[in-house]
Amino acid sequence: MLHIFKKPIVLLKLEGLAVTLLALVLYWQQSFGWTLFWSTVLLPDLALFGYFINAKVGATTYNITHSKLLPAVLAVVSIVTGNALFLALALIWFVHIGVDRLLGYGLKYPEGFKVTHLGTIGEMAGDPRGSDLGRYLPCGK
Repeated sequence: MLHIFKKPIVLLKLEGLAVTLLALVLYWQQSFGWTLFWSTVLLPDLALFGYFINAKVGATTYNITHSKLLPAVLAVVSIVTGNALFLALALIWFVHIGVDRLLGYGLKYPEGFKVTHLGTIGEMAGDPRGSDLGRYLPCGK
């Protein structure tokens, strides 16, 4: 079991699973409607249209809607104001992000859609040292 700690990519994907499960359980516990869930869960992916402009705009719009920052702010606003709809939307947003991370879709670099903070999509082995990805990571190779 401890071998999972040797591959950060595995931990990051498990974190995605944890976020997904936590948000789903809270959503279910609050008795929010599943029609709302299924009609909004893919809305963050509208940011992908930024890639029609160019990779830099696409990466920026994707990262804005796929970072946990905005749904966290929305959740705090919902708690402060008592707005249940905001909480439902924040939880749905967390589910979307969690599933993306679980599937290996990370935050994007402007070099292209496949270059993410989790590795290069399609080439993810969890170790950037043997690839060119190291130049995109904060720690380098």
